[in-house]
Amino acid sequence: MKATFISKEKNNVKFSMEFTAEEFEQAQIKAYKATKHKFSVDGFRKGKAPRGIIEKHYGEGIFFEDAVNDLFADAYPQAIDELKLEVIDRPSADFGGLEKGQGFTVTLTVPVYPEVEVKDYKGVEIEKVSDEVTAEDVEKELENLQKRNSRMVLVERPAKEGDTVLIDYEGWVGDTQFEGGTAERQPLKLGSGTFIPGFEEQLIGVEPGAEKDVNVTFPEQYHSEDLAGKEAVFKCKVHEIKEEELPELNDDFAKDISECDTLEELKKDTEENLKKAAAAKAESQMKNSILEKVYEANDIDVPDVMVEDEITNKMNEFDQQLRGQGMSLQQYFEYLGKKPEEFRDEMREDAYRQVKTRMLVSAVADAEDIQASKEDLDKEIELMAIQYKLDADKIREMLGVQNMGFIEKDIRVKKALDFMYEQAVIK
Repeated sequence: MKATFISKEKNNVKFSMEFTAEEFEQAQIKAYKATKHKFSVDGFRKGKAPRGIIEKHYGEGIFFEDAVNDLFADAYPQAIDELKLEVIDRPSADFGGLEKGQGFTVTLTVPVYPEVEVKDYKGVEIEKVSDEVTAEDVEKELENLQKRNSRMVLVERPAKEGDTVLIDYEGWVGDTQFEGGTAERQPLKLGSGTFIPGFEEQLIGVEPGAEKDVNVTFPEQYHSEDLAGKEAVFKCKVHEIKEEELPELNDDFAKDISECDTLEELKKDTEENLKKAAAAKAESQMKNSILEKVYEANDIDVPDVMVEDEITNKMNEFDQQLRGQGMSLQQYFEYLGKKPEEFRDEMREDAYRQVKTRMLVSAVADAEDIQASKEDLDKEIELMAIQYKLDADKIREMLGVQNMGFIEKDIRVKKALDFMYEQAVIK
């Protein structure tokens, strides 16, 4: 196959792929061997008819389509690589005439990644974001550590806000017990706002073993139309009451939850971790400020196909998240009463911003000749290996050449953003 560049108009490139007669013939032989079992010819068992007989019976071009598709599948990526084209959508192709014993040329037109000239990305003025960590912040984090290591203990007293009660309940509207309003031994943290407004407050003050009628009014916008806006009674029985018991902040606590030997060491370690997190958050916010200013300063052509691809990718990611929760994207649409097209329209503006921003930062990488080194790639692979608990070589094998290319682009974008941050004027 010979690939030849023909022309470029705006973001569309035209090129040709030329195949010899021998290449076309070998592809037809391959197509015959792969599909001969599909043909029935009188006098031959199915799959045993010679190629010439099949061509005479069905037409000499019977294997042309499969042969061309096979050649195209191998040659197109090769041509894209040879001509160094970054395509962003499927090509349109003109195959011309095909004749037995002859080579052929296919002419393709394909949308490519646009050339982007980016300006005003050096010396961007931004305001410094504070990364200060106070003693109060440290104390709050220690309290969070206490809560994460707390335990629930049974109490024999009236329930108060913050307690977790274990209840049975039956929901009634008038004399009718409604569907979905019944549970046994259901835990409920009072004050969590988990149940219908007004429900939890009425359980404050009840004692273990007590029964209580809880009167509520369902919200007007309640998801069940049969219950929306209606008054209801929940007949409740309280089995037990538990309160959260916090561990004491001392040296033993520090040893139990960390590698620190004393509470003082834990405080210092906590402060250091908070400072690192605050610094990272502040830097991220300042980088976002840079991106926002560069975004506003540059007006570029953003191909619609790239925006649509971004929307599709986001929808696929959302679908995977929903499936992890036992729901499909289609079920989600049905629940909301929306069509997929409406959902795509809602995502379009954000997708446009993301694509344009990524194009601008990539253009900075090009302008500054920022590359992803072998060390950069190795480091990224090592991080992925740790995340997925696999060998680094296995990660490379799973990714393949194409996905490694995507990782390389991501690294260049990150380094370009770091460059813009280093060049910024922080006031």
